[in-house]
Amino acid sequence: MDAVRPRFEVRRATRASRIASLVLIALAVVVASMPFWAGRDALRDFIEIASYFVFAMMWNLLAGYGGMVSIGQQAYFGLGGYLMLALANFAGLSPFVCVPIAAVLTAIIAVPVSRIAFRLSGGYFAVGTWVIAEVFRLGIANISALGGGSGTSLTGLGDIARSTRESITLWLALAIVVLATALVYRFLRSKAGLALTAIRDDAVAASSQGVHVAGTRLVVYLCAAAGAGLAGALYFVGNLRISPDAAFSVNWTAFAIFIVMIGGLGTLEGPIVGTLLFYVLNKFLSDYGTLYLIGLGLLAIVVTLFFPQGLWGYVSRRFGLQFFPVGRRLVMLEPGAPNDASAQVPLQPALQPISQPTSPPTSQSPSQSSPLPRTR
Repeated sequence: MDAVRPRFEVRRATRASRIASLVLIALAVVVASMPFWAGRDALRDFIEIASYFVFAMMWNLLAGYGGMVSIGQQAYFGLGGYLMLALANFAGLSPFVCVPIAAVLTAIIAVPVSRIAFRLSGGYFAVGTWVIAEVFRLGIANISALGGGSGTSLTGLGDIARSTRESITLWLALAIVVLATALVYRFLRSKAGLALTAIRDDAVAASSQGVHVAGTRLVVYLCAAAGAGLAGALYFVGNLRISPDAAFSVNWTAFAIFIVMIGGLGTLEGPIVGTLLFYVLNKFLSDYGTLYLIGLGLLAIVVTLFFPQGLWGYVSRRFGLQFFPVGRRLVMLEPGAPNDASAQVPLQPALQPISQPTSPPTSQSPSQSSPLPRTR
């Protein structure tokens, strides 16, 4: 009688990811209803959290997944804010419509900038991006129509009531968070995302396997620039005022690095955890000035030493949780069993090498398991 061959299937979703999807949908519904029951401070807080999260997630995409460490992403954050304001004030467009337009224009401007930045690598690339951001800051500061060094205010709101403006801004922030997270997650699950992680690990080896290194890096760089511009435009729609020092401050990238390193570099859950933690610290401890910054630095050092993969990285490894799984899992199924989670058997025993007996077996106790048959 022929032995029954083992069944298996490839899965991506986990039980934790399914539960997380339901929880996130419920949270999105609660946030969408906030204008009807929450105060103005809560609305402004969510808009600020959304801006930090989107910006940190784009930095994580660039550095955590692409291996391109930049300390000048504030260049595109500030550009997004200024482009939104210029379109609203001078073109007469609605500021809410100008937010996605500013993100697209930011990506277009990033195309020639990338030709300069990609001439550098490693630490030179990181410093070069900071220099590029400073060039943008100095250039904007010398444009009198945009307020020069003192900045200017958003005047293209027309007769929109304050409560209406805050409600629309919150819904826009929620839509941006959901859309940005979904697009990044979809990208990382695709072949291009797999190629990106291969480039991060070893660009030479990835190129030898047919990966278009330069093209993939360019796409990721432009996506990160557009996302940063989107975050900047959203932030200054809620803030209503912009200045070169505020928009192009290196603190934006420093905060993004802190958020990602604390939460978990190279994970989608990391920026979520890091953003929430950073917001709480910033909300309640920012009044302490220098001590607050010292505390952030000490916290970053402690996490780096004892949790090198970040807080979420530690939790994920310790408890096996994945809310946004991007890899694939090979699940072995018992022969003839239904195709569900209860039919799973450990994968490791099935992959153990098959030992060849030196002499024909004479008997086998019931406690012993026969080796799996070889498959073609």
